[in-house]
Amino acid sequence: MKASNYILPTAKEDPNDAVVASHKLMMRAGLIRKSASGLYHYLPLGFRVLKKIENIIREEMDLSGALEFQLPILTPAEIWEESGRWERMGKEMFRIKDRHDVNYSLGPTHEESFTSLLKPIFKSYKDLPKNVYQIHTKFRDEIRPRFGVIRSREFIMKDAYSFHNDNVSLDETYEVMRKTYRKIFQRCGLKTIPVQADSGSMGGSGSEEFMVVSPIGEETLSLCGKCDYSGNVEKTPVIIEYKTSHKSTKFEKIFTENIFSIDKLSEFFKTKSENFIKAVYLKADNKFNVLLFIRGDREVNDVKLNNFLNTTELRPLSEKECTELELVPGYTGPKKEFHKDIKVFYDITLDPNESYIVGANETNHHNKDFVISRDVSTEIKYRDFTKSVEGDLCPNCKSSLTQEKGIEVGHIFKLGDKYTKAFELKITDKNGKLFTPTMGCYGIGVNRTMATVIEQCNDQKGIFWPISISPFEVSLVSITKEEKDRIAVENIYNYLKSQSIEIFWDDRDLGPGFKFKDSEIIGFPIRITIGKNYFEKKEISILNRKSGIEETFIFDSNETLRDKILKLRNDLYLEISG
Repeated sequence: MKASNYILPTAKEDPNDAVVASHKLMMRAGLIRKSASGLYHYLPLGFRVLKKIENIIREEMDLSGALEFQLPILTPAEIWEESGRWERMGKEMFRIKDRHDVNYSLGPTHEESFTSLLKPIFKSYKDLPKNVYQIHTKFRDEIRPRFGVIRSREFIMKDAYSFHNDNVSLDETYEVMRKTYRKIFQRCGLKTIPVQADSGSMGGSGSEEFMVVSPIGEETLSLCGKCDYSGNVEKTPVIIEYKTSHKSTKFEKIFTENIFSIDKLSEFFKTKSENFIKAVYLKADNKFNVLLFIRGDREVNDVKLNNFLNTTELRPLSEKECTELELVPGYTGPKKEFHKDIKVFYDITLDPNESYIVGANETNHHNKDFVISRDVSTEIKYRDFTKSVEGDLCPNCKSSLTQEKGIEVGHIFKLGDKYTKAFELKITDKNGKLFTPTMGCYGIGVNRTMATVIEQCNDQKGIFWPISISPFEVSLVSITKEEKDRIAVENIYNYLKSQSIEIFWDDRDLGPGFKFKDSEIIGFPIRITIGKNYFEKKEISILNRKSGIEETFIFDSNETLRDKILKLRNDLYLEISG
């Protein structure tokens, strides 16, 4: 491809609304342009990268035995109502009505669509297992699109759904997908960490996210350096080893006028926040009231709490609601009985035999040396409702966990029979009896994978693409003045093209500095320079964009140049494959 025939709107300055490297560089390298909030145009160079990622995904999915489909983006409301997610997905869905006043949604995911499609097709246990997938556009009305295409409202996803006769079969396909995902991300040049995760609105049991460590990540990962445990903090179990040390025999009421925040209380009592019990007042799904007691240094994990309550939304109780429920905001502490309309829970971080400072259920007062087992009950059940923090014990080996930020690029689930039951998908077993199959679900964000590669593969000059997904493998920069020189370069260019070398020739009538900067910011893995030294001394240089190593040699034939390019290209592919 010749640059003179291409659209190449590179830019020197970062866009004003870009805050992360991938967004800045995708704009500056001429890969994307913004259409509206969370919506992006893909220009030719960016589109080539997307297609290369899609091709890698398609090749590996096909090798795994999965079958490719293409379903409509526009999905009828009735299938979402059948699964119960028309309401559950809430405002995240783009909903529209046609001219007949019929409700539809732009598909955010396709569990419902695939299940309803395959219900009349699958008849017998002999039809399973099957793994079906598509690479298609999805829509989610993100409340705050950001980081360019990392969190956008329109995106491309590879979503796959497997159907099985039993859990043994599901486990087998799940393991195949785990290996397939590792291979896909490796071929894309991404270093990923598989972590245990929550299934969220997709439902199901087993769940694993493929994360890329990054300071801009929206997820926090709990990692163990000793046994290689990795988990999303929303999923990581909190393991507590109690170290009871209380010696008091009775709690003491202390006057704490207008002091109710943990920070202020810590100052007042001259002790750490972990020595307090704080009360959290919540409304679940706007239906019932929850009072949760947790240790003062911990935060509520909404995911764990929602999963336990089988709810989707939590909000703080208003002051009026607290008053109606006989709660004292800022001063509520454990006691034997609460209002009948409150569900009361205790977090596992609380040692039942330790002494804590707690609200006295009386304005401007706290109780010191309060022991739950002694002053409330020994029969309380403690459950895990908080997020794991750095220094917590590893659930596998009890070593201390560390934490990193991460970007999710893939997610796999064991869905179970959530959707097959909802759609009454039944097939006959070996004895002719009907049963409900079980399912798995496997997703990869294509645009996000592209942006995350850039987050890992950039320097002060721009992007350095893994050669497997670079828009072009080789950049040819020519510096010529005479027409005869341009013709000589074109002969080399045409020869390399004939050798199936993916080459982008910057033949524009621009200065060498401009061309070099464009080649560097776009990130072509290999750069060939043909300029003054070639026409005077037959010297050509080949640059490895990532390492910065440049080799200059005497050009004696097209074949010699080809062989050097092919060797470097092969080395770059080997680098990705490990």
